[in-house]
Amino acid sequence: MNLSMLQRAVREGRIQWRQHALQRMIERDISRDRVCAAILNGEIIEDYSADRPFPSVLLLAFVEGGPLHVVVALDPGAEYAYIITAYEPRADRFGPDFRTRR
Repeated sequence: MNLSMLQRAVREGRIQWRQHALQRMIERDISRDRVCAAILNGEIIEDYSADRPFPSVLLLAFVEGGPLHVVVALDPGAEYAYIITAYEPRADRFGPDFRTRR
């Protein structure tokens, strides 16, 4: 995954919000602004290069004082980001660094 290309797509507004992501974000009280901030400032902690139709990654960022995970795919040809889901990682599923799965 080319993180700089992904971040450029987000900065330039080339984002597709998947219905699943929007539904979960509403349920979890996560704003679009927080998701965009996580992508622009986050780090890749898992790479799903075999995902189809486009490779995706799990990003971790600390936004508004707390950890946030975002799963996002990138269409490298069109340079479009597809937001798949976003959530606040739970301590029972991730280690204290929020990077390592338990």
